[in-house]
Amino acid sequence: MNRVLIISSHSDDVRILKRVLGRARDGPFAVESVATLAAGLERIALGGIDAMLVNLALPDRQGLSAFECLHAAAPQTPIVTLCATGNEAEAIEAVQRGAQGYLSKGFFSNALLPQSLRNIIQRKAVEEKLYIAQTRAEITLNSIGDAVLSTDVRGSIDYLNAAAEHLTGWTLEEARDQPSTAVLHLLDGVTRQPAPDPINAVLDGGVAVALHAGTLLQRRDGTAIPIEDSAASIRDRDGRIVGAVLVFRDISQVMALSMKMRHQAEHDALTNLPNRMLLHDRVEQAIALARRRGTQAAVLFLDLDRFKYINDSMGHAVGDKLLQAVASRLSACVRNSDTVSRQGGDEFVIVLAEDRHAEDASLAAEKILAALAVPHLIDGHQLHASASIGISVYPGDGADAQSLIKNADTAMYHAKERGRDNYQFFREDMNARAVERQRIESHLRRALERREFALYYQPKVDLRTRQITGVEALLRWWHPEWGLISPVRFITIAEDCGLIVPIGRWVMEEACAQAVRWLKAGLAPVSIAVNVSALEFSSRNFLDQTRAILTASGADPRYLQLELTESVLMRDVISSAALLEELKTMGVQIAVDDFGTGYSSLSYLSRFPIDVLKIDQSFVQAIGLGSGHDGIIVSAVIGMGNNLHHRVVAEGVEQTAQLNFLQAQQCGEAQGFLFSKPLSADEMGSLLAAGVCA
Repeated sequence: MNRVLIISSHSDDVRILKRVLGRARDGPFAVESVATLAAGLERIALGGIDAMLVNLALPDRQGLSAFECLHAAAPQTPIVTLCATGNEAEAIEAVQRGAQGYLSKGFFSNALLPQSLRNIIQRKAVEEKLYIAQTRAEITLNSIGDAVLSTDVRGSIDYLNAAAEHLTGWTLEEARDQPSTAVLHLLDGVTRQPAPDPINAVLDGGVAVALHAGTLLQRRDGTAIPIEDSAASIRDRDGRIVGAVLVFRDISQVMALSMKMRHQAEHDALTNLPNRMLLHDRVEQAIALARRRGTQAAVLFLDLDRFKYINDSMGHAVGDKLLQAVASRLSACVRNSDTVSRQGGDEFVIVLAEDRHAEDASLAAEKILAALAVPHLIDGHQLHASASIGISVYPGDGADAQSLIKNADTAMYHAKERGRDNYQFFREDMNARAVERQRIESHLRRALERREFALYYQPKVDLRTRQITGVEALLRWWHPEWGLISPVRFITIAEDCGLIVPIGRWVMEEACAQAVRWLKAGLAPVSIAVNVSALEFSSRNFLDQTRAILTASGADPRYLQLELTESVLMRDVISSAALLEELKTMGVQIAVDDFGTGYSSLSYLSRFPIDVLKIDQSFVQAIGLGSGHDGIIVSAVIGMGNNLHHRVVAEGVEQTAQLNFLQAQQCGEAQGFLFSKPLSADEMGSLLAAGVCA
C-alpha cells in the first residue's frame, strides 16, 4: 500500500483528497496529513512516505521556499503541488525545480487522481531502480581491469571507463562526442602504420570483430602499448544498430611474461646460452642458409676435460662459476652470426654459420682452445679448464641438425682418446669407434660385480743393486667373451662415465690386501704403488676412504704409494698440498707420475710432500734415437729430483742403452720390460722371494 503525506492547512482540501484517495478502485492509499511545514519535515524524517501532496501556502513557510525545504529533505520522494485555479505559475516553477506535477483546486475530487498519483510513484520507483542499475554498472566497469569504450551510431564516443581513460590518456569529458579514431589511435605493430578501426567495422558490418595480433594503441602522450580487444554492436529492441562498444586491455606484461617464459624454455638457466631446444633450430637455420648460399656450416661439440674433478673437489658453486666463465670465453670467440649453446653439464655446442671452408672451423677450434688455456681465477682458485672438441661440417657430415650434432659428439670422444685438449674432425670410421665405446661402457658397468678385474704387478728396481724396491699395481680387465682388454681401451671411458672412482677403490683395496697376503706368505714388506685418478683424488671422501681401506686390510701405510700426475696436483695447488699433508701424516708415500708432461713449476713442487718422481716413459724411450736433445729432459729431472731429495724412478726402460744412460746420470730406480713385464700376484710373489731382477 502506498503511503501519501498531505501537507496543507486547508482542512476542506485535505478531506476531499483523503476521500478520493481512500476510494481508489485499484486499491486505497494510506493517507496522512499535517498542516505546517515543520510538522511535514518531522514526518518525512520518520520515513516510509511514497509521495507528497503539498499546498505551498503554509502558515510557517510560503511559496517556492517551502517546496525547496521539502525537496531537500526528501529528494527521491515525488512531490505534487496543490494550487488555486489561476495560480499555476508558481506550481509550474516548482515542476521545473523537481516537482513531479501540480493539481489545481478544481480537480481535487477527480477520479483520475489516484491513478495519476500511483503512476507518479511507480515512475519514480523505476527511475530509482534505473539509477541504481546505472550506478552499479558504472562502478563495475570502473572496477574491472579491461578498458571499455562505447560510441553512438555515428562512431562518436559517449563513454569511457576509468581503465579506458588511463590507457588512452583521454578523460570522458574530453573524449565525449569525439570520433573514435581521434581517441583510439591504432597502429600496426610491425609497420607502425595506422591500423583499421574496429568500431567502424562493427558499425558498418554489425558483426563482432577483434584486433589483429600485434596491434598497438598510440596513447595521447605519443607512447604506444600492445593491446588486444573485441568490438561488438549495440542494438535497440528492433535490432537496429545504435552504437558500438569496444573492450580492450594492455598486454605489455603478458607479452613480457610470454617472452620471458619462452626465453627460459630455450635458454640454459646457468649461462643464459641457448639450450638443446633452441640449438636444434639454430643448426637447421645454419643449414638452410648454407644451402641457399652454397656455403658450409660447422658444428663444434665441446666437452671440458676433467670438469668433474673440479666440481667434486671445489663444490658445485665453484663449478657453476667456472661454467659461466667458460661460456663467456666461448661467446667471445665467435661471430654474432654464430651460436654458442650449453647442452647440460660441461658440454657446449657451437654452430658456425656461413663458413666457406673447413679450415674456418679449425681456426675457430684453435682460438677456443687458446682462450680456455688461460687459467680461470674463481673464488681465489686458479683453475685450468682445457677442452676436447669434435667438429662436423655440413653438407659432408650430415644433412640435418640431429646428424651434425651426433657426429660432432662422436668426433669429440675421438679427441678425448687422443689425449684431450685438442680437436678432431668427424670421419665415417669414428661411428664404429663410437659403437665400440658404447659397448665397452655397457660391459664396464657390470665388470666390477662380475669380478672381471685383476691386478698385475711390475717391479721397480734399484739400478745399482738390481734389488726390487717396490711394485706398481696395474689394472687388467679379463672379459669372458673378449678376453684381455688393454687399459688404453677402457680407462678413458671409465673416467668419462664416472666408473673410475669405484674401480680405483677396488684397485686400492686389492693392492693392500695383496700386500698383506705376501707378508703372511713370509715375504719381506714391499711398497705397492697405486695410480690415483683425478676424480678419485678430488672426491670429498678420498682421505677417509684411504684410511678405511688401510684399516680394513691391515696393511702398513708406509708401504702404500699413491701415484698422481702433475696435472692432478696442479689443478688446485692449495687443496692438493693440504690433502697430501694429511696422507703423509697417515704414513702414505706420494709419487708424481708421468713427470715432465704437465705444467708444474719448481716453486709449486717444493710445497708438496713428495717422495718419488717418476720420469715419463716417452722421455726415457727417446734416449738413443739420434735426436739432438737425447736425454736432456731425463738428465734434468734426475738432477732436480736428487737435489730435492726425491727418489727418481724411470718408467718404460726397454733397452740396455737406456739403462746405461740412466745409470750414468745416477738415476736411482727404474721399471720396464727390460727388467720384467707385469706379472700376476703369484708370479710376482716368486720374483719377490728372489729379491732381484736379473
